[in-house]
Amino acid sequence: MHNNVLTTELVDQGFISLGWDDLPDLSSIGGGREGLKSALAGADPDAKPRSIAGQAGVLTRFRDEMRIGDVIVAPYKPDSTINLGVVTSDYYFDPEARVHRHRRRVEWKRLGLPRTLFSQAALYEIGSVLAVFRVRRHVDEFLAALRSSGESLDEIAETVDRAAEQTATDDEIDEPRASRIERHTRDFVLETLHRKLSHEEFEEFTAALLRALGYQARVTQYSQDGGVDVIAHRDPLGVEPPQIKVQCKHKTGTVGAPEVQQLIGTQGLGELSLFVTLGAYSRDALAIERQRPGLRLLSGEDVVTMVLENYAELPEPWRAIIPLTRVLVVADAAER
Repeated sequence: MHNNVLTTELVDQGFISLGWDDLPDLSSIGGGREGLKSALAGADPDAKPRSIAGQAGVLTRFRDEMRIGDVIVAPYKPDSTINLGVVTSDYYFDPEARVHRHRRRVEWKRLGLPRTLFSQAALYEIGSVLAVFRVRRHVDEFLAALRSSGESLDEIAETVDRAAEQTATDDEIDEPRASRIERHTRDFVLETLHRKLSHEEFEEFTAALLRALGYQARVTQYSQDGGVDVIAHRDPLGVEPPQIKVQCKHKTGTVGAPEVQQLIGTQGLGELSLFVTLGAYSRDALAIERQRPGLRLLSGEDVVTMVLENYAELPEPWRAIIPLTRVLVVADAAER
């Protein structure tokens, strides 16, 4: 089982890729790993030996060690989801491509899985700064999600939880680089908002977060909100335009176009609309956002970013639910 960073193009065309687009066809470089190290050193004479060795390791895994039938775990950073697929080809080089020239074909099996399905230990393991590496200690969780007979997120979550319980162990501590600690923190915030809050509490939290951003915000009546959960505005009385109508979805799945259209239906003249979810949005939903003035869709990643950037302004009861502290950590750029 291998990890690879994903982009939309890779999902649409069914492949995974590496960077290093300045390098020629890797199949033409002989000498195994040492040959790759020589090619990398020639392409970047100023690179340090340890950096060259690490890069050569990634290229070797992708070109030589990966096999047809291997499972790929591919995080998608923009919307904080995880995608699972199976390798269906050997390494090949696409000289016509502007980017993503070094490729392997993949049949995607599960797309857009929320990170909250998996244990924190499993998420930490796949948070490596390396482009390609072998998942070793939490394989069963990802295989359980891939092979689950259930289609709903709740059914998949139950299967993954059982696998996590059966394989729980004292994990080896990985090197605490900045990017991994940041990702771990973001996962913690997202999971806490999902598991520790009810839907009604998530509406209250959204209003508190908007107030931390400088808005006046109040939650509507739960039983008769007409699809609008929070009303926000800049002026203290709420009589000056624009008024922002907010819909909250306390879920980590994908929000589709119909749900976004429901919110738009409440939007009056001069009003703005804001959709807030802990998950992601479908392409059709995102297309509506691009075409509709006054509409903003906030994903789970957006919400986490706002929490981290405005944490000090949140009321203490919310900070107690999401306990965080600021620390200095080793930067990824530091020499290993």
